[in-house]
Amino acid sequence: QGQLVESGGGSVQAGGSLRLSCAPSGTYPFNSIAWFRRAPGKGREGVAAIYTNRGRTYYADSVKGRFTISQNNAKTIIYLRMNNLKPEDPAMYYCALNYYHDHPEEQASRPESEYHLWGQGTQVSVSS
Repeated sequence: QGQLVESGGGSVQAGGSLRLSCAPSGTYPFNSIAWFRRAPGKGREGVAAIYTNRGRTYYADSVKGRFTISQNNAKTIIYLRMNNLKPEDPAMYYCALNYYHDHPEEQASRPESEYHLWGQGTQVSVSS
């Protein structure tokens, strides 16, 4: 079945940066993968996704221009670089994938039950 392991969360001041990592292991081949976040009292939000074979990306409007999703050359780690973090960004950040969706926007917007794998999450906190 495989797993997704996130890391890189932490606490930063507003305006600061963090880089999250998602390391898939033991998964079936996949074409796209997404980052989500969930803050207390708020719904899940798909913030970014990448089509790993061609590098096409998707970003939610709330993070566009501040967050960058990328992958290493071996396509074994998916990064989420978060710059200019704001007070509205704190959340648990997860990576997840649905094997059947290639398009990044599709990968970032399906109902939660449709994803085959979720990571355990990594916490991001922002202080003002």
